[in-house]
Amino acid sequence: MLNTPASSEQTPMSLTNAQQDMRQAYFGGATGMLTSACVWFVAAYIASTGTDQQTVWTLFIGGALISPLSTLLSKLLGRSGKHAANNPLLNLAMASTFWLIFMLPLVYVVAQYRMSWFFPAMLLVIGGRYLTFSTLFGTRIYWLCGGSLALAGYGLARMDAEPVTAALCGALVETVFATAIFILEKKRIAA
Repeated sequence: MLNTPASSEQTPMSLTNAQQDMRQAYFGGATGMLTSACVWFVAAYIASTGTDQQTVWTLFIGGALISPLSTLLSKLLGRSGKHAANNPLLNLAMASTFWLIFMLPLVYVVAQYRMSWFFPAMLLVIGGRYLTFSTLFGTRIYWLCGGSLALAGYGLARMDAEPVTAALCGALVETVFATAIFILEKKRIAA
């Protein structure tokens, strides 16, 4: 049997290369965040026109569509929308996704108790998840984003803000950070 060089699929990937692969595939995560912001805007609209249950389910169902829609957006923007099969950061991405899913029943119960806490609770959960994106994509902006969402969630809960206000706040924060990440990613490519 001949010794042949290991294929790139079998060769362990360094953390730096894994982060580069994630940034390249998903436009630095900007496409996912922009898609998420759109879901928050739709939820804000439903919060202003629909029932509390419609509002909750709009965010939950819309959230489930973020990954496929952001992958499509990445592809439309010329990115692959798919990381390398041997990228070790897949485990972190999956763990943070499962953590988010595991938090949904708790947030649902919060909404049943006090609807004005639903969006702030989701902002705290999502803000915490974005902290892991700093490692996933190798960019510190996710620390600022996660912290901003968490602070907004805490502040909105303390103010007992109307659901539409809290949803709009989440949408706007994510839009601002998605825009910043798009700009940073464009500069990284140009360098």
